[in-house]
Amino acid sequence: MSKKTLITGANGLLGTYLIRELLGAGEEIVGLYRSKLPATLTQEELDKVQWVQGDILDVVLLTDLMQECDKVYHCAGLVSFNPARAGDLMKINVEGTANVVNAALATNIKKLIHVSSVAAIGRKRNNAIVTEDTKWEDAANPSVYGESKYKGELEVWRAFSEGLDVAIVNPVIILGYGDWDHGSCATFKSAYNEFPWFTEGVSGFVDAGDVARAMVMLMNSDVSGERFILSGEDRTYRSVFTEMAEAFGKKPPHRKVTPFLASVVWRLERLKSLITGNDPLLTKETADTAQQKVGFDHSKMLKFLPGFTFTPISESIRNACSTYKELEARS
Repeated sequence: MSKKTLITGANGLLGTYLIRELLGAGEEIVGLYRSKLPATLTQEELDKVQWVQGDILDVVLLTDLMQECDKVYHCAGLVSFNPARAGDLMKINVEGTANVVNAALATNIKKLIHVSSVAAIGRKRNNAIVTEDTKWEDAANPSVYGESKYKGELEVWRAFSEGLDVAIVNPVIILGYGDWDHGSCATFKSAYNEFPWFTEGVSGFVDAGDVARAMVMLMNSDVSGERFILSGEDRTYRSVFTEMAEAFGKKPPHRKVTPFLASVVWRLERLKSLITGNDPLLTKETADTAQQKVGFDHSKMLKFLPGFTFTPISESIRNACSTYKELEARS
């Protein structure tokens, strides 16, 4: 009897792209989700997945699910730059990942692909190129999110040392069609609403479909014990947000955010967050990151998987904006 494939965080942006990729390959999928099923999958796609509502903090559930699986894609995790959520970040991204790898070891899973982040490598290096060999430095990386992803990776490396085949992907900012009220998809909504501000900061961007495809290729390869930066192109935030706005037929950003202005805004957002209890729209770290000019080297991925290619970011933006526009037209 053939084994199934488990996806944690199956209702997230990356989880949904991964589901489409795996369904196309005829795989049987167990999708673990926390709160609600993804609205971006068709009913036919939803019906083909064995959905299980649960949590990666539930060790018994994870172990039970993995009894019928032989491959695991660990996509679940918390993304937040709110200092008030430090405890949640450590619990979900570190303890949750430890639970996943422990269950995988206990049930003889053949291979695990772990979704980390470039934040786990260390991003705060202005005018630098980040590679997989870049060393984590606590002093240079004040982000609790980055620390939680770094420590989550340590749990995966522990599992590798205990005999589990693993590969880690470290995506940059992922662009795709998903819930545009959350995560990187929110940038599309900001562009649609004609958000006027921009910075000249530089970061890496990658197509969500490319990340899913890379994960599947790594799973089906002999590669183990390696991690890979997944970045299609280094672009200025301004150029990316401008392309998004133009694809929507909206006014592009036209007001430059200076470091001083950013410092004022993140302080105001922090005060507002303390009053409302909501996550701040801008934090000290995200304000600093938006000003940084950091490049990401994806050559290792192309070396290990020579047949892999990255989608041009302009194409990713056009495709996602077209789908978002269709959604808005129907709503």
